[in-house]
Amino acid sequence: MKHGEGKKWYLEASNYSEDLLSDMRRSKFLAQFFSETETIEKALKLCEKLDTAPWLVKRFFRWRMDRFFRKNHHGQVLPIEDVETIFGFTNSIVRFTCLCRTIAKSQEKRYCYGVSMGPRGGKLAELIDEVVPGFLDGPDAQGMETLSKEEAVMAFKEHEREGLCHSVWTFGTPFIGGICNCDRPDCMAMKTTVNHDIPSMYRAEYVAQLHPARCAGCRQCMRVCQFGALSYSGGNKKIVIDQRRCYGCGICRAVCEKNAIHLEDRSNLPAVANLW
Repeated sequence: MKHGEGKKWYLEASNYSEDLLSDMRRSKFLAQFFSETETIEKALKLCEKLDTAPWLVKRFFRWRMDRFFRKNHHGQVLPIEDVETIFGFTNSIVRFTCLCRTIAKSQEKRYCYGVSMGPRGGKLAELIDEVVPGFLDGPDAQGMETLSKEEAVMAFKEHEREGLCHSVWTFGTPFIGGICNCDRPDCMAMKTTVNHDIPSMYRAEYVAQLHPARCAGCRQCMRVCQFGALSYSGGNKKIVIDQRRCYGCGICRAVCEKNAIHLEDRSNLPAVANLW
C-alpha cells in the first residue's frame, strides 16, 4: 500500500488476486468480520468513550486502532473515474447488502459492491456465504446481483446524486474485495474517521478545486458534502472549499450545474499533499 506521489495502490491488479484468499489469517478475519457484527458495534461505542478520555489515552488507542485497520480492513475514498478503472480490469461486479446499514438501520440497503477476478464475486463471495448463509441474498433479490460494468457505473452515478461517496476496501491488506458508497449517518468507518478522529478511511488522491467565475452560489454542493469541507461566503456569494477537510470524493461535482468544481491531484498542492 502506497499513498501519494501518483502511486494508487487500489489500481494494482495483483491486490485483487484470488490467491490472496488462501491465506488463513485473512480467511479468519473475514469470518469474524461478517459473523460477529457486535464487535463492530462495540468498536464504535469505544470510539465514543475515547472522545472524553485523557489525550494520552486517546492518542495511544488511536495509534493502536490505526495499525489494526491498516493491517486488516481499511478504505480509501476515490472518485468515480477511479471506480470505472477498477471495474475495467476486474472480471466481475456483484452488488449485495451493506453490513453497516444492516447494523445501523436494521435494513437491507444494497450499497456495497464486490469486485473480483473470479466470476460472481469469486472466492470472497463464497467465503462470506459459508460464514453467514443468506447474508448476500437479502429480501429484494435472489442471491447476489451480478452487474455489467455499464450497469455498475450507472448505479454509482445514482449513488452520487444521493450524496454518497465511494470508497475501496481491503479485507486483510493488501487484498481488495469491495467498493462501498458511504455517508456519515450510516457508515461505521466514516463515523470513526470523521466524528472520532480514528482513521479507518483515508483521503482520496485528489482535492476539490473551485472555478470561482463559474460558481453561482447555489450551495447544492454543500448539501452533499459528507466531510464539512464546503462553506458559503456571504461577501463573495461563492462557495469556499476547505482543502484540509476535503477528502477528494468529487461528489460535489455531481450536483454542480455550472461545472464549477474539479479535482486536482493532491500531490500538486503542498498544503495537503501529505494529509491522508
